[in-house]
Amino acid sequence: MTNEFYSKPILIPAKVLAYILHPLFVPTYFFAFLMIAYPYEFAGITAWQLKLRLFSVFWLTVFFPAFAVFLLWRLKFSSGILLRTQKERIVPYIITMFFYWWMYYLSKNFTDQPVVLKFFFMGIFITTVFGLILNNYYKISMHAMGAGGLVTAIILSSFYYETANGVAIATALIIAGLICTVRLIANEHSTKEIYMGLVVSVCAQLGAYFFIM
Repeated sequence: MTNEFYSKPILIPAKVLAYILHPLFVPTYFFAFLMIAYPYEFAGITAWQLKLRLFSVFWLTVFFPAFAVFLLWRLKFSSGILLRTQKERIVPYIITMFFYWWMYYLSKNFTDQPVVLKFFFMGIFITTVFGLILNNYYKISMHAMGAGGLVTAIILSSFYYETANGVAIATALIIAGLICTVRLIANEHSTKEIYMGLVVSVCAQLGAYFFIM
């Protein structure tokens, strides 16, 4: 199915959503969810320190990887910042792997934040590793990997804390559906690439949870 099948009123919002729901934002969104759902887990730090902690997650998991992609583009190592080909995705995968592993390492040493961050960061690290491996065969959807990881992490956090987060889980599922639909509408991925992204991220989060928690 090509983009010509859809009119601009549909394609433009789809592209905007693809940016807003970009997988790089998933760690920041999940951290913000924990701040709202489990504020008592941050009892050891002040409100200002908590904002700085959220900013540090954004800085390390969004800004630096995105800036690296921008540099690759400006240095002519990629044709654009959208990373439309498998070859262009190799280095960004490796870069994000480094930052995700670093976030996992930091999460192990912080005692004033939710312990579920340990399995979450390990999970997205594993997801990126498998994404890099599968990238050799086809262009697995990064957006689907991010969406699947977010939904699974919220469900597992609810299970760990034994809390009913029906609204949050339903919202995450709707967002995941939107993300996958948007990528299909934009003709960026096949159905197989979308499903594989979801499967990899869900399995990675589950594996990290049962291994670490």
